[in-house]
Amino acid sequence: MIHFPKLNINTETLSILLVGVGGQGTILASNVLAELGLNLGYDVKKAEVHGMSQRGGSVISHLRWGETVYSPIIAQGQADIMIAFEKLEALRFIDQIRPGGFVVINDQEIVPVTVSTSDVVYPDDQTIREKIAEYTPNQYWVKGVAAAEALGNAKAANVVLLGAMSAMMGMDPEPWLDVISSRVPAKYLDLNQQAFYKGREAVES
Repeated sequence: MIHFPKLNINTETLSILLVGVGGQGTILASNVLAELGLNLGYDVKKAEVHGMSQRGGSVISHLRWGETVYSPIIAQGQADIMIAFEKLEALRFIDQIRPGGFVVINDQEIVPVTVSTSDVVYPDDQTIREKIAEYTPNQYWVKGVAAAEALGNAKAANVVLLGAMSAMMGMDPEPWLDVISSRVPAKYLDLNQQAFYKGREAVES
């Protein structure tokens, strides 16, 4: 069984959905979570959809931890946790979360081509928050890009989100940092460690 008391999660399989757009580091974050799960002793299955990612399209990663996981695909409305690297992606995929699930949202707006070239309006934050609240009260908004930019590199925003997720789950930072250290170039290690703790602070404060 997988048990996270802080989230009141006690389940045979933990289902994590990551959504974003191309260039945000969604796949790196997914790889970190997959390796973390293995290091924690779980069976891990992962599946990704990122065919349009190079052109700013959606990037979706299904990730599941458990004693035995038979499929990586998360059934509709069954994700325990969703990490959204962009606000509109959170709104687009919120129906994947189970009632009372947990959502971490990067407070970043990337206007898709369908909006920028038409009369369609990008929804405001209140609209996004209210829609997500229809599915779960557990939403954590994190200024990932601003935090990463303050450290000198906006690309570390994905690690800020991982830090936020670790704190939300009530997990110690060390297992996460071990994996991050193995996944990023040595010259960016200090940056990413700081970014990780910025994410933890955003949830713990």
